[in-house]
Amino acid sequence: MAAQAVAWNAGNGAAYAKDVGADVSFTNLFGMVMYGAPAFAQRHSQILASFYKGTTKHHQVRRIRFVTPDVAIVDIDNEIRGVKSKPPGIAVPPDGVVRTQLMEVFVRRGDRWVIEAYHNVDTKPPN
Repeated sequence: MAAQAVAWNAGNGAAYAKDVGADVSFTNLFGMVMYGAPAFAQRHSQILASFYKGTTKHHQVRRIRFVTPDVAIVDIDNEIRGVKSKPPGIAVPPDGVVRTQLMEVFVRRGDRWVIEAYHNVDTKPPN
């Protein structure tokens, strides 16, 4: 997960996607659902070159749950800071920080952990 933040902060979508599985399922905070590592890498390259260009990713692991010794569900408090624009019709937060809850499902494949599911949802400020 630390490598994800480094890749994001460098604006490198391909590096951000290096640990996803070939058939990863991916739901982003806009509700788009995609499948496969190429789609994941392409989408992250697009957003890091457009409305998230120059932003920084900060995350904190909320919980790691090992379903089996080779499967872990990781819940992450995620922030993208420095947001100046968003896709049409979506407001930029006044403080420029997009806050989400990110869930990643990791599976051990040999000697490495691979992300097989990535589900990111927008969080709303408290009322």
